[in-house]
Amino acid sequence: MLIDMIKTLKSGQYGVDILAISAIIVTLLVGDYWDSLMILIMLTGGESLEYYSSKQASRQLRSLLDNSPKIAYRLVGHELEDVPVEALKIDDVVVVRPDEMVSVDGRILSGESDFNEASLTGEAKPIEKKVGDNILSGSMNGSNSIQFEVTSLAEDNQYQQLVRLVKESTSNPAPFVRLADLYSIPFTVIAYLIGGFACFISKDPVRFAQVLVVASTCPLILAAPVALVAGMSQASKNGIIIRTGTTLEKLSGAKSVAFDKTGTITQGNLAVSQIIAVEGTTEKELIQLAASLEQNSSHILARSLVQYAKIKGITFLPVTSATEVTAQGIIGKISGNEVSAGKPILIKNFSSKNLSKETSIYVGKNDHLLGYIIFKDSVRPEAKEIAEQVGINKVFADCLPQDKIKHLKDIEIQDGPVLMVGDGVNDTPALVTADVGISRGAHGSTAASENADVVIMKDDLSKVVQVIAIAKHTMKIAKQSVLIGLFVYLALMVIAATGVIPTLLGAMLQEVVDTVSILSALRARKNV
Repeated sequence: MLIDMIKTLKSGQYGVDILAISAIIVTLLVGDYWDSLMILIMLTGGESLEYYSSKQASRQLRSLLDNSPKIAYRLVGHELEDVPVEALKIDDVVVVRPDEMVSVDGRILSGESDFNEASLTGEAKPIEKKVGDNILSGSMNGSNSIQFEVTSLAEDNQYQQLVRLVKESTSNPAPFVRLADLYSIPFTVIAYLIGGFACFISKDPVRFAQVLVVASTCPLILAAPVALVAGMSQASKNGIIIRTGTTLEKLSGAKSVAFDKTGTITQGNLAVSQIIAVEGTTEKELIQLAASLEQNSSHILARSLVQYAKIKGITFLPVTSATEVTAQGIIGKISGNEVSAGKPILIKNFSSKNLSKETSIYVGKNDHLLGYIIFKDSVRPEAKEIAEQVGINKVFADCLPQDKIKHLKDIEIQDGPVLMVGDGVNDTPALVTADVGISRGAHGSTAASENADVVIMKDDLSKVVQVIAIAKHTMKIAKQSVLIGLFVYLALMVIAATGVIPTLLGAMLQEVVDTVSILSALRARKNV
């Protein structure tokens, strides 16, 4: 331990080590050998307590790393073979047995089962998956065995991305923690001044030892990082990965939040908003004709329309001679009539007065307009609540990536530190520019997640409010723990200067205060 202390001092890091060494030397010089031994025992106990506290605080983060899938069951012909996850290739067929973890990202080929994605998204409710659905590595299979094809390599899959983020989340301490080492310098100077003054007045060198024994910078160098790791652990437990302690501090001090609209405030999916029928056609007939035809199209609006028709229970009509016209729409025959769905150019007798300003599918029969269906990107259910809580009061429309960067810089100049919430590749520059970039990892782009400071694993916008609350709570606890410890130590040093605290008792009191500071810091693990 003494060797480690000397190495620390040689590296230019002072504070608790120089105080401890000074206390040991002084007690040895005045003949209090048992007190010197007690100081060493207490320091050893302090290190053990630090180890225990850090383990407790980061337990949730470690569980992700420990549960990383390592073995997969690859189907070759009709036989299963055990292979390392890293050996799997794209399109390999893998079997997942009941109650086993999915080893890599894939698409189900046969079987149905429920999957628990709590370790990835924070959502405890199992999700039913069937043939054609995507499954994520790290999710836990339910009661049925399934076969799936590999869609991404082990190093690129969802769980490994999460593991990498978790590893990064504890690698860089926040400035609050690094500055704590600097704060230990003035604290050490104060301890020397109080001890020196007590020794000078009393003419007793034991007084100097008594003051140094109770002096400790533990609240600075230990309580703060314990609180931050606990805060990151709490966020991880709720499906939020925070990369660094620095991010926690910035989150707690943010003054404004910017949201990308598409896919963040809105669902990111165009849905049927309005149905306009003409020439005596009913809305149901319009949807029936259009959806029957659009079943044969892969266009995003077609998929949305077909889904809408299924939800409404509309029966699909048989279609013959369906032909998709590039960038225009689709044409086919239904009950002997030529029906088109897409842009108005497909309808010869189309009048410009019927042209909609919204995103629409125009439906025609035998070159006559039957009506059109308007699509809009719907606002997320939780977005209104978020808007009320964070106070969205500015809207910037039609922004290119460079426009977003400019707006973020302007907001930062006017209002202070700014957060950016986005999920698309085009949001990546903005996420990097903002003081804190927040990405939705569940359905966002890989580029956005890799460049964000915070990754929300669940597709829930309210997590933005939650992570800010966790950050504020964590920093509050960290500062409280530091101040409590320092003020108690200052009081003990003043009392020790009068000679009423023996060095042996002082060493014990130091550990008591250290314990209180650490336990106070661990309060950051609690839900907010």
